[in-house]
Amino acid sequence: MSLDLSADGLTIGLLLVSALLHASWNAMSKASGDPLISITIIMATGGVCGLPLMIWFSLPGPETWRWLLLSACIHYAYQLSLIRAYQLGDLSQIYPIARGLAPLGVAFLAAMGAGELLEPGQIFGLALAAIAIVSLGASGSRGMVPGREVWLAVFTAVMIGAYTYSDGRGVRSVDQAGSFIGWSFFLGCVPMVLTTLIVRRRDGFAVLRQHAPHAIAGGLMATFGYSIALWALSRAPMATVASLRESSVLFAAVIGTRVLGESFGRRRIISAIVLVIGLIMVQLRSL
Repeated sequence: MSLDLSADGLTIGLLLVSALLHASWNAMSKASGDPLISITIIMATGGVCGLPLMIWFSLPGPETWRWLLLSACIHYAYQLSLIRAYQLGDLSQIYPIARGLAPLGVAFLAAMGAGELLEPGQIFGLALAAIAIVSLGASGSRGMVPGREVWLAVFTAVMIGAYTYSDGRGVRSVDQAGSFIGWSFFLGCVPMVLTTLIVRRRDGFAVLRQHAPHAIAGGLMATFGYSIALWALSRAPMATVASLRESSVLFAAVIGTRVLGESFGRRRIISAIVLVIGLIMVQLRSL
């Protein structure tokens, strides 16, 4: 199964919008100085946005609930690892690794679990992306030994691949994607909100008021962006959706250097370009 680019321009265009929105809310979380609070508010915003969909659409069936609960657990691990990675590393290093590596895992899981086999040219594109990711992981670390932030980014990538596959299977198990989207956003926010209430309960509402305006805006970006991704997963191969969405690494590179003032460096620039070339190749049919 392969995505026909010429026939599905709407999906491609919307996924590029999703990629920009994703890079933007991640940059806002990194710039906030308090990723835990920021990401919690972002997830809570998504949970609130999911409520109308939960009311409007019928309840998911038993098979869908299995994927929803699995996805909620994976999202929780993803959120915790992303928060810690942003506390230790730069957006322009963490983000390309976390997002760029994820399509490799999605491709493997989709092939094994859903029978979505990639063509030779697409496999080469994924391998090219993997090489670029190794280079990105080494840049910014001492010598060629990846730092703790890099390993956290790799773990985050594994979680992204896992929840993309889980959500892809889940959204295809319902007749109306809105039902899965609503419950996914709500269940995905609950563990993170409870954790933050316990860990940061002494901070009170002052810290929430400080970060709320920007974080809510980021939450709306995240909600709309991932709604697009879930819709795309319901109609297109998982690996191609994941890899096209992860073109957001270039948006993150620009934001990290131009807005956050991070030093990107020649090596990261070349690696990011090679990464995007590899991800684009995943979209193309073999000649």
